[in-house]
Amino acid sequence: QVQLVESGGGLVQPGGSLRLSCAASGLTLEWYAMSWFRQAPGKERDEVLCISMKDELTYYTDSVKGRFTISRDNAKNTVYLQMNNLKPEDTAVYYCATDLLDYCSGPGKYDVWGQGTQVTVSS
Repeated sequence: QVQLVESGGGLVQPGGSLRLSCAASGLTLEWYAMSWFRQAPGKERDEVLCISMKDELTYYTDSVKGRFTISRDNAKNTVYLQMNNLKPEDTAVYYCATDLLDYCSGPGKYDVWGQGTQVTVSS
């Protein structure tokens, strides 16, 4: 059974950092591009950024450039989202997902999703 499980969310003050994890089972993450999405209350779910199989990053949300990045640990079959200098507008449920391609394809049909982890940025 293919499964993605996110963890690492929580409450953080503005300017703080969090690292989200996305651990996979039934799927070898190093073969695929992996994306992080987020959904804020009352808003649509948007893709934030993606890492290709070749570890090339593609940002889909301009406001996170310079603050967020993705990395992989293939030995742990895990992808991470490092979020620095967090702002209240980053508050959302964060999801990892893959469309089972090896490049970042942008909007489209994503086949595998995690359950999401809540990130709240507030003082």
